[in-house]
Amino acid sequence: MNKFLTVFCTLPDANIAGKMAETLVGEKLAACCNIVSNITSVYTWQGQVQRDSEVLMIIKTTHENYGPLEKRILELHPYEVPEIIALNIEKGSASYLNWINRVVKND
Repeated sequence: MNKFLTVFCTLPDANIAGKMAETLVGEKLAACCNIVSNITSVYTWQGQVQRDSEVLMIIKTTHENYGPLEKRILELHPYEVPEIIALNIEKGSASYLNWINRVVKND
């Protein structure tokens, strides 16, 4: 199994995303969080098509940290059903992947 993940999570604004990113990195659940501003999300919620401005947080972590990372996001996230989607990192520079491995918890 591949060891590394990229996790996508949308949030209502950059301030909330920044605070969450600092918490996730500070608690060593994530090596890095990128915050991409000014995205538009179109989705169905409670039977209605919604359109909202959001920010996208791209989180780099390991498989071992996914469970605690997801739990922490759910504790901090303001949405009732937050987007949390993890994708395997199939390839990457060895130095970057080694850095991820060094800076996150490895229980």
